[in-house]
This record gives sequence, structure tokens and C-alpha cells, in this order.
Amino acid sequence: MLARFAFLSRGSKHRSLRVAAATVALCLLWTGSLGAHAVVFPAEAPTGAYQKYVLRVPNERDFATIGVAITFPSGVRVISFDEIPGWTLRATPADEGVYAAAYWTGTLPVGRFVEFGFIGVNPAEPTTLEWDVVQTYADGTEVGWTGPLESSTPASVTSVLAPVAEIEDAPPNGGGTMGTWLAGAALVVALLSLGLSLRPAKPA
Repeated sequence: MLARFAFLSRGSKHRSLRVAAATVALCLLWTGSLGAHAVVFPAEAPTGAYQKYVLRVPNERDFATIGVAITFPSGVRVISFDEIPGWTLRATPADEGVYAAAYWTGTLPVGRFVEFGFIGVNPAEPTTLEWDVVQTYADGTEVGWTGPLESSTPASVTSVLAPVAEIEDAPPNGGGTMGTWLAGAALVVALLSLGLSLRPAKPA
């Protein structure tokens, strides 16, 4: 019986190890697939800010990436771009000093990534910005990072949120009155103590 119990215990332990190994492998595969996406950072930004955004594009295929295009959401006004060595920028104007899209051409080897920075003026009201990106490879194929979040080629999303209100230095209503009252009471007590100490002593 003891031998059988030991055998069952070893079998359960081996099964547990296999399950753990499979779980780790799935997690690595899942995080690896996430890392292969074209993503715009940050994922959250404040309303009305002059925000620096960064488009990170990895090359997860067997051919070099030779082009990256992005269409800017209508809610953000993109006004300036980083200079990226080795890449040529063609920006599509939407209005004077504002751009609707950008297209970079260059060479991104297999297993590398590149980051494209740009400045955008965020909308005044909270909203969600969806960044549509198209990645072109040397073999002529394209991947459009334009799908829903649960798809294999999701578009990157930024939540524009209202900033947290700063805590005012002034005390809440009534705090100033209470402070003044306490200071006045302390002054009265101090004056009474001073008067008592200066009062002449009674003759014996």
C-alpha cells in the first residue's frame, strides 16, 4: 500500500510539473505575441496635454521591415516628429501645422525594433484614441495593425483621461474659522496667565 501511494504521489507530482511547464510555455507564447505588436505609448495620457507619443514597431517576420505608416486619430493634433536616423519621413498634412498621417521608409532587420516619436496635442475632453498602423516587409507583404483588441493584429489604443484635481492648499470650509478661534483662545489664555503673574503679592 505504501509503495502504491508513493507511486501515485510521484505520478501526481510529474503531472503537476507537466501542467506547470505547459502553463509557462503558453504564458511565454502569449507575452511574445503581445510584444510583436505595433504599439503606441503611453496607453494613458491627460486631456489637453502636449504629449510625446512613441510608436514602437518590432520585426517579427523573416524579412526586413521597409515601411511603417500610421493614421492619426481625429481627436489628437499631431504637430511635430522625432528625427529617426536611417529612416525617411513623409507626413500628410491635415491643416496648417497639423498632420493626418505619417509614413516612414527605411530598413529594420529581423529581430529588431524601431521607435518613432511625435508630439500630439490631446483633446480637451476624455476620449479613446485608436492608432491604425500598417507595416510593410521587403517581400511585399503588409500587416495592418488595425483590428479589435482581441484580434491577432490589434490597433493600439490610448485612453485620454482628465487629470486628477490637485488638492488645494487652503483648508476646507470652516477650517479657517476654527483655526482663528483656537488662536484667539490661546491668546486669551496667555494674556490671563501674564496678568496673574504680574499681579502684586498680598502682604503677609
